[in-house]
Amino acid sequence: MVIFRPDNRGMALILTILVVALIVVLTLEFNTSMRSDLFAAVNLSDRIKLTCIAKSGFHGARAVLHADRIEGNVDTLLELWAQSGLLSESAAGLFDEGKVYVEITDLSGRIQINQLIEKDGTYDTLQKDLLLRFLNLPEFGLDSQEAENIVDALKDWMDTDNEVTGFGAEDSYYQALERPYPCKNGPLEFPEELQFVRGITKELLYGSVDNRGILPYLSAHGDGSININTADPLVVRALSDQIDEDLVDALNEYRTNEDNDLASSTWYKKVSGMSDVNIPDALLTTSSTYFEIISQGFKEAMSKRIKGVVEREEETVKILSWKVE
Repeated sequence: MVIFRPDNRGMALILTILVVALIVVLTLEFNTSMRSDLFAAVNLSDRIKLTCIAKSGFHGARAVLHADRIEGNVDTLLELWAQSGLLSESAAGLFDEGKVYVEITDLSGRIQINQLIEKDGTYDTLQKDLLLRFLNLPEFGLDSQEAENIVDALKDWMDTDNEVTGFGAEDSYYQALERPYPCKNGPLEFPEELQFVRGITKELLYGSVDNRGILPYLSAHGDGSININTADPLVVRALSDQIDEDLVDALNEYRTNEDNDLASSTWYKKVSGMSDVNIPDALLTTSSTYFEIISQGFKEAMSKRIKGVVEREEETVKILSWKVE
């Protein structure tokens, strides 16, 4: 009697092929995972290096500001701290891998919005007039009533009472919004907070296709005195109703001439056409205390940026804020 037994050799071959295929898939997956981990480790290493480069640039900028104070109290756009290209070039050979770009901005050359009100909550008249002249510049596209309303709303945002100033806004307005939030009733920590104030839109703050934004010309730090040696032309125009674009050009030409003495804040009187212009002494200075530092580290296509505000005192340059982006 012949007995037929099933032939399992075909099944064994199939199982062998499946096992080999599974091993190949697992090997490829493991290889991919290892490569991903390797790239992640390299990227992490690069990010750490970039952060260190950016920090080095930031602290180097602090050292430059400290050295500048030792040399003298007059700050101008002709000094090393104001030359971002020179600062970055001087640091070019410090890193084996990557490079750094450093920019220092004088916040004393901006309008210092926290000085709008006195300690008792009333307007500082000089600062209010300065801010109104600034907001009424045609570059921002506001009419005089809109500018007045914004200044009132800003005062209400910062003063501690709950009484509405003119066409300003207090807590009742902000709590009635679709997404309510409280009125701050205190000084601003950062100019970006202005987007929460009634009448200040993101377009007004950051700019639009048709108009400039007000943010680059404002600071939350300072005693209210504008450094006439470093102020942006738009800020200079806001110092007096009598200053037009032609006079701003003449002032800028004068203050960027190395032969001119800029130690006294009344040097503007020497500029042609400015002899009859009177700017309150309390609005002007030629010495700066607060600065913004931006330090950006680069390595191939990657970058890391540090942005901070420092206060320069007689002996130190103190960090007031620090943000890694």
